[in-house]
Amino acid sequence: MKPPILRHKQHGAPSVFQAGNLLREARRQKGLAAAEVPELCLLDPDGDILSYLRDTSQARPAAAWACYHSEMFEFERRGQRIGIVGNAVGAPYAVLLAEQMFASGCRLLISITSSGQLKSLGETPYYVLAEEAWRDEGTSYHYLPPADFAAADPKLIDAAWRALADGGLSVHADGGLRVHKGRTWTTDAPFRETQAVIEEGRALGLAAIEMETAALYAFAAAKAHPVLCFAHVTNTMAVTEVDFEKGDAHGALDSLRLLDALLSGGLDTLLR
Repeated sequence: MKPPILRHKQHGAPSVFQAGNLLREARRQKGLAAAEVPELCLLDPDGDILSYLRDTSQARPAAAWACYHSEMFEFERRGQRIGIVGNAVGAPYAVLLAEQMFASGCRLLISITSSGQLKSLGETPYYVLAEEAWRDEGTSYHYLPPADFAAADPKLIDAAWRALADGGLSVHADGGLRVHKGRTWTTDAPFRETQAVIEEGRALGLAAIEMETAALYAFAAAKAHPVLCFAHVTNTMAVTEVDFEKGDAHGALDSLRLLDALLSGGLDTLLR
């Protein structure tokens, strides 16, 4: 018998519990006027980008965000207003937020998450633009039928890759900031990954292990929303000494450089 997560799923049927209805009641209870969040939103699972923006007085609370269980802040880069939610760790929480972001006016969502290295693409840290992710988590199975991978929209990946180059960022090396394309592995339980399954992931050519991408891409495919995920490869899963070094401001400065390159290269045109 199939486990409950694979039984009785009707992927083409509408959900009874709608994010928009939840937000309607949250606004009523909180006394918030109807308003939209920025069209470009950022998920920051580690919270380091948001911490840096707040510490440097670059971020302010987003008055339009009615979510019960998170705070959104706003900041600007390259003239673009951006909404950011920090500490969005794990597939269920990331997709819960993504549902509410798009119900609140978001039109493009980017996630930049810390990741462990599987297939070495060089000395850490570096970034992997995830083209697809291995579905070793639970949330994606509520959005798409069973399959090994959840894939990003290829046109969105191509647009992001062009934007990085056009934005003045070498996709291989630019002052220590390196970006690659590849596959990632999304897990719900990082502390239960054995050597055998890690070797399987490497055999599949998976570049990094993280906790959100497969679910976000399944959500994106099911709901026809543009979502782009980057894995910030910062560690070797603590199997070596002096691991988890992300760079200046705990990696926030490099992640903002990555975002600047995307905007300078024209990724914001997707919002028009």
